[in-house]
Amino acid sequence: MREFKGRAVIPGTCKGEALVTKTGLNVLATYVKSLMDADGSCICNDINNKDLYGKAIGGGILCIPQTIGSTSAGFMLQAVAAAGLQPKALLYARPAEPLVLAGILVADIWEDTRIITIDDLGQDFLDSVRDGDEIEIQLDGTVRVYSPPSA
Repeated sequence: MREFKGRAVIPGTCKGEALVTKTGLNVLATYVKSLMDADGSCICNDINNKDLYGKAIGGGILCIPQTIGSTSAGFMLQAVAAAGLQPKALLYARPAEPLVLAGILVADIWEDTRIITIDDLGQDFLDSVRDGDEIEIQLDGTVRVYSPPSA
């Protein structure tokens, strides 16, 4: 088990499986097709994100360096929450961008949908977490990473 401490921007507790990208998460490219299809699935559609492209990400714990995009990123996350396609949590290695946080806050208030958000976990977090690792998030921003035993 490895433990990291970040800033609990939107606090909460949860457990789940890590979905990891070493590149920034382009919110618009990732989610727009899932919102337009309205079939209840949430697949990463950002062809430039080799780590997540084509993977089911709805309800996952996304481990990312940062989000990238324009002013649409916050709105997209709020829309994703309204459609029930949101991640369980966003875990940032770097500080989260204010425009994205605005959308996450609106989702929490207007949609009554919490996307747990912990930022500033550090590059060591992102370097050590792997797809499939079990993640446990605490209210104070502590993130525990449990790796499956090696075969």
